[in-house]
Amino acid sequence: MKKVVFLLSLAIVVLSFSGCKNERSRLAGDVVNNPATASGEVDGDSPVIKFDIEEHDFGKITAGEKVSYTFKFKNTGKSDLILSRVTASCGCTAPKYSTAPIAPGQTGTIDVSFNSEGRKGVQNKSVTVVTNATPNTVVLRIKATVMEL
Repeated sequence: MKKVVFLLSLAIVVLSFSGCKNERSRLAGDVVNNPATASGEVDGDSPVIKFDIEEHDFGKITAGEKVSYTFKFKNTGKSDLILSRVTASCGCTAPKYSTAPIAPGQTGTIDVSFNSEGRKGVQNKSVTVVTNATPNTVVLRIKATVMEL
C-alpha cells in the first residue's frame, strides 16, 4: 500500500512539473538584432543606449525603508532600441521597464526599487540591462547604507 501511494505521489509530482509551460513573452529573433561582430565592428545603423548615470547612492536609509530611483536613458543610435531583459542581482531589488521599442532620439526609463527590510550596513545592488543596442549589456548600480532603528 505504501508503495502504491508513493508511486502515485511521484507520478503527480512528475506530471505537475512536465505540465508547466513557460508563459514568458519572447521577442522574435528577427526583432532583436545586435550588429556587433566578433571582430568588434559595429553597424552604423544600430541603436545606441546612453544612460544619464549608471550608479545611484541613496545614502543613509532606515532599516525597513523602501526607496526607488529612475534611471533615464536615450537611444542615440539610428534604429529602434529594445530592452529584451532587465534583471536585478537579488530579490530585494525590483526593476520596472517598458518592452516597447524606443525610436532613435527618444528617451526611456528603468525604475528600480530597493526594499531594505532585513538588511543592514552597506548595500550594493546591480541591475543588468540587456538590449539590441551598442553596448548590448549595461550594469546599473544602486547603493545604500541601511541604519538600524
